[in-house]
Amino acid sequence: MTPAYSSPPDPMAFKLQVWEIVKQIPVGKVATYGQIAALIPPPPGMTENDYRAFSPRWVGGAMASCPEGVPWQRVVNAQGKISLRGGGESRQRELLEAEGVFFDERGRIDLKRFGWAGPSNPAK
Repeated sequence: MTPAYSSPPDPMAFKLQVWEIVKQIPVGKVATYGQIAALIPPPPGMTENDYRAFSPRWVGGAMASCPEGVPWQRVVNAQGKISLRGGGESRQRELLEAEGVFFDERGRIDLKRFGWAGPSNPAK
């Protein structure tokens, strides 16, 4: 049975890593929660499989509490959609569209076109 990890062992350290990565996403590009999580190594003692299962949710938690200066709007789910967050969806879409990101008729972003390739010097 896989243990449940509701948060990383050091939540603040994890959030700081997430925010530093998100700050690198250029205007007009997006990254997914899982993509960002994959750039951060698993905490000591956690298996790679457990980390892959829980870390995208942890990234979501970090994005829900990010400080000013972090381009939160550039993080979307693996389907290229905006994740629901209590009313901020329309604002996120407005910000992305202002950066030149287009949505299809189903509210998805083409990740091949607008997806970020990642940092030139990954943290991992």
